[in-house]
Amino acid sequence: MAGKMRYLDSREDEQERGITMESSAVSLKFQVLGHEKSPKTYIVNMIDTPGHVDFSTEVSTASRLCDGALVLVDVVEGVCTQTIAVLRQAWQDRLRPILVINKFDRLITELKLAPVEAHHHLTRLIEQVNAVMGSFFASERMEDDLRWREERERRLAKKKDQLADETDAAVNEGDEFQEKDDEDIYFAPERGNVIFASAIDGWGFRIGKFAQLYATKLGIKEANLRRILWGDYFLDPKSKKVISYKHLRGRPLKSLFVQFVLENIWAVYDAVVLSPNQEKVAKIVTALNLKILPRDLRSKDTRNLLFLIFSQWLSLSTCVTQSVIDVVPAPPLAQRTRIPKMLYPDLYEATVDPKNKLEEDLFSANSAPDACVTAYVSKMFAVSAKDLPENKKKPITAEEMRAKAREARETRAAAEKNGEQTGQQTLTSTAIPYSPTPPPPENEHAKEASVEGAEVVLGFARLYSGTLRTGTTVYGLLPKYNAASEPTHPANVKNLVPITIDGLYIMMGRELVPVDVVRAGNIFAVRGLEGKASPIVRVALEPAMPADMPKLVNGLKLLSQADPCVETFQQKTGEHVILTADLKERFARVEIQASKPIVPFRETATKVSDMAPTKTPNALRGTIHGSSSSNIVKFTIRVSPLPKAILDFVLQNVSILKKLQHERRAKDSAEVQDKEEEQESENYGEVVRKPSVGPEQFWEALQKVCEETGGEWADVTKRIWAFGPQKAGGCLLIDNRKSGVPFSLKRRLERIKAGDNEGEVMHKGARDFDVHVETGFQLATFQGPLCAEPVEGMAYIVESVEIDQENLEKEIEQNRMAQVTGSVISAVRDACRNGFLDWSPRLMLAMYVCDIQASTDVLGKVYAVVAKRRGRIVAEEMKEGTAFFNVTALLPVVESFGFADNIRKRTSGAASPQLVFSGYEILDQDPFWVPTTEEELEDLGEKADRSNIAKGYMDVVRERKGMFVDRKIVEFAEKQRTLKR
Repeated sequence: MAGKMRYLDSREDEQERGITMESSAVSLKFQVLGHEKSPKTYIVNMIDTPGHVDFSTEVSTASRLCDGALVLVDVVEGVCTQTIAVLRQAWQDRLRPILVINKFDRLITELKLAPVEAHHHLTRLIEQVNAVMGSFFASERMEDDLRWREERERRLAKKKDQLADETDAAVNEGDEFQEKDDEDIYFAPERGNVIFASAIDGWGFRIGKFAQLYATKLGIKEANLRRILWGDYFLDPKSKKVISYKHLRGRPLKSLFVQFVLENIWAVYDAVVLSPNQEKVAKIVTALNLKILPRDLRSKDTRNLLFLIFSQWLSLSTCVTQSVIDVVPAPPLAQRTRIPKMLYPDLYEATVDPKNKLEEDLFSANSAPDACVTAYVSKMFAVSAKDLPENKKKPITAEEMRAKAREARETRAAAEKNGEQTGQQTLTSTAIPYSPTPPPPENEHAKEASVEGAEVVLGFARLYSGTLRTGTTVYGLLPKYNAASEPTHPANVKNLVPITIDGLYIMMGRELVPVDVVRAGNIFAVRGLEGKASPIVRVALEPAMPADMPKLVNGLKLLSQADPCVETFQQKTGEHVILTADLKERFARVEIQASKPIVPFRETATKVSDMAPTKTPNALRGTIHGSSSSNIVKFTIRVSPLPKAILDFVLQNVSILKKLQHERRAKDSAEVQDKEEEQESENYGEVVRKPSVGPEQFWEALQKVCEETGGEWADVTKRIWAFGPQKAGGCLLIDNRKSGVPFSLKRRLERIKAGDNEGEVMHKGARDFDVHVETGFQLATFQGPLCAEPVEGMAYIVESVEIDQENLEKEIEQNRMAQVTGSVISAVRDACRNGFLDWSPRLMLAMYVCDIQASTDVLGKVYAVVAKRRGRIVAEEMKEGTAFFNVTALLPVVESFGFADNIRKRTSGAASPQLVFSGYEILDQDPFWVPTTEEELEDLGEKADRSNIAKGYMDVVRERKGMFVDRKIVEFAEKQRTLKR
């Protein structure tokens, strides 16, 4: 049933859609006959992960538990986006990959390739996959080289201080850059890490299988034949010797792989499917010594006959399992290289020496009784309580049935004997034993009813060291546990929780097999972890019946634990927000009302030719004068678009900014960290970018970018007051006041790092309202003026801040300082927003990169669907040797809902898109634009017959947030509607 049963797709929607959506595991027992003719038993833990990009998080959670990976590639479609993502994940987690080239039958039945053409196609495909692996290796070596050079310069600088001059330092520098060999990272059929397969027809093979079959016949050693069976090697028909392509001398010989492997497979397909011929099939079956019933040979079901022949000749299950045993190292060997990378993510060496007993046990997968017990829980998943083995009715075995019958006979005999003595109650006593099970008590019925509707959350885990037993108490480290701090640190106390193991299970697809003990190296499910555990699209939820709110909250908690793709939280508005589905049917079990999808936007402003006059006469554009209540604090703020080079650098290194801010508050209490965690839930829709510099080089690199930009930005680094929104974003607050020392973030961070806080306290004393000005800036950038979305790419320059000391002292005497500071914050926020609107405002749309693979006959329909949803095609290329095109498009997230279904319907399923969030892009249209010139009025009319797309997006967001929307209730008053019409 290989390739057909879909045993690991246990969910109903997985079976209906025909795709895997959740990872599921199975443990297989496999026996191999060793050299000494004694069978050797292996336990192979396999995890089936989804191949679709929408469920890519399932791949990353599973890769942490495995030592190897079976990477499936469609032989026709070739290397796709998700193939590269999976290979990169395997590379980062140091897994040993095996390439499985699947759907081999398509080369024969669909593309109708000849064996020689198929050989060229397969060669190109393996080269493409190896090119991907080579790119990973090359980028890693470039990083190694850069690190080595920086470390070498650091050592030379240190020696230069110690020795007389740099020449002596260079002489003593004996270390050289160590090159690494990339030979073992590539896929090569002769090395046994490539499987050619057709899962639907139940067959798969490696080169070694045919080397074993032909070694005796050709008189060549099996090891030598395995090495030459793939590649440009040929059999000379005259000398019966194997020759390379250099000795062909123009002869049209077929390669060994074509002659001995592909032609045999083509012959089977030709005799069974393409040109059915029973005589040929009978000869093939006899030649291969297969056992197939005569009725199957005469069957009209060619696919079934094909499956029977191949499953006996080239068994897929045997091939895959044997490949895993041969290629993937055992846990003690694999963990020696994998665990150091997991413990020390910044590690670049192959391995390190263990520092303590815990690391010794982890590196060696020690399962001795005295070994440290360490398990890694990669995700949580929910199962119905009735599906747990302890809640299922156990089937009665034959032995138990015989024992029950024996007891019934004995009871009946005793009752008859007793009836002879009393002459009464014989009928009653003989009726009792025939009840197979006694009626359950009333509390059992209640228990069954509660189990029927309950959901249990289990941990999907691997034991890396020690032996875990049911009932054991262990400590669980939650994701936010900081290993650099002590376990007793206030921030770590709540992230270190004692856990009692309620149950251990071996996962067999949809079935759970209870066990009492799990040893190191095994994948298992664990019960007892309930409650211990950056998307784009959000949905706000509420129950249809308000009384069901507790059920909804409980269902959200269960769902957030059970699905790694889900985030659930309560916004400041009180809305319960979710980022996926599967809630109504399983977890909450109540009617739910969901809002329309909540898509993030960004706000920015640009300089265009036809802007309105400035709001402040005789001043630079974006300049706003503001003041607090009673004019106690007066200030001038100028808003200006940020140069692209500076904006790109800041956005690229947002993670470094957050790290610097975190170090600044590292000594704060756990309460401050909780507030930061709350803020993180508000700042969603961010692009995860790899930083271009480290924390130490951030300010120097920023200064260099500013100097290259020139103008007023050349020396802006030392005057940066803050970043926003939320202190780490694409907006800058710049201190450009003429008096005093600039309120510099760089200087403050340096003082805190040096442990000197006195200077900062004195600084605060001189400028009491600086913190409130920054707060107003953060509010203005977190909620922009267009539709209260975060602002990006703007600089807010503080030109002056004047304080009326006399009136300020009066307010302090009257104890009204809170009103003053509040009015300062509000005034700064409003000034920032007005300065923003002095430019030409723009919305920034969240964008998906859309990869579509389509045949030539539906390419036009694909283009039409993309264009209709305001997307644009950025690249297209034809897959060599096929009729398929790879189309890359950019599509706004707000227009993407239903896109996949729409494109499948229009192309009759011939095209399927994969969407990946790529960042934000400016929609070059002013949301406040209306036709004013004669040409515009003549073209569009007074009411602008063509709708303003940017204003439409803005109004939808403003309406959702309860803000004022400038919309005409009556659009066309002159068109009178009567009752008859």
